[in-house]
Amino acid sequence: MKDFNNKVAVVTGGASGVGKSLARAFLKQGAKVVLSDVEAPALEATAAELAGEVEGAVIRSIVTDVSKPESVNELADAVFGEFGACHVLCNNAGVSVTNCNVWETTPNDWLWVHGVNVRGVVHGIQAFVPRMLESGEEGIIMNTSSGDGGISPLADQSVYASSKAGVSIITECLNAQLVGQQSKLRACIFYPSGGILPTGIWTTRRNRPAELAREKPVPAGGEMTFDEFMEGMKAIGVDLPVQDLDELAEFALDGLHKGDFVIMIGREAMEETLVERARKLARGECPIEAGLHG
Repeated sequence: MKDFNNKVAVVTGGASGVGKSLARAFLKQGAKVVLSDVEAPALEATAAELAGEVEGAVIRSIVTDVSKPESVNELADAVFGEFGACHVLCNNAGVSVTNCNVWETTPNDWLWVHGVNVRGVVHGIQAFVPRMLESGEEGIIMNTSSGDGGISPLADQSVYASSKAGVSIITECLNAQLVGQQSKLRACIFYPSGGILPTGIWTTRRNRPAELAREKPVPAGGEMTFDEFMEGMKAIGVDLPVQDLDELAEFALDGLHKGDFVIMIGREAMEETLVERARKLARGECPIEAGLHG
């Protein structure tokens, strides 16, 4: 898609982090933006902030729980009811849980993370794509995945990594179907990248529903904030790069302009990672190293 001016972009998980920066980037390029998030106060504050930043901005905010299909259908009803179209759907909302061994995870860990990260993406596709196809207009579905899962899963993040691997495969299937049916829609995978990301994913437990609370205490050291993680790395002599989220969002929109299926900073480096992974699998070996590294 070469031009976002007057196009309609929907961003889930838009109250903060990557979603907020994507919304800002779309607004700067003249798009009409619909922000959705489960956090109502943060969503309203972000919409007001972005409206004040971009002169003439058309922005709407709609509280949405992507884990519930009826909530996503209501979002689609509102978007098409007001604007009559959706040209870019960013299935971006995501959550994570404590790092721990698979046997230390709980049923609710899986229900919550996969409910948001996997089913949330599917609910977006089911609610929006039929209407986007019916409109006959050019459109893009950009699903936010993660290198932790889609490319090189981390051993201690089984719940999150498996959900993001699922998002990558769903997107591959979706795009192949859209192309195969000669539609004007395309799907792409967005891998937030370039460095450590200072986003709300570090503290998503703030939005965890009470009915999906963890059934047992979090293992010691399993949860930490972004600042705690960075301080811990510095304490052992590791200085990690931090990726600016607005620059990342602008990079993502550039990828959409180019029609890239994989949008990722430094994606060239994934080739050797995936080749080595394939080699290990072909030898009958586990591709994930013992410990915390993928």
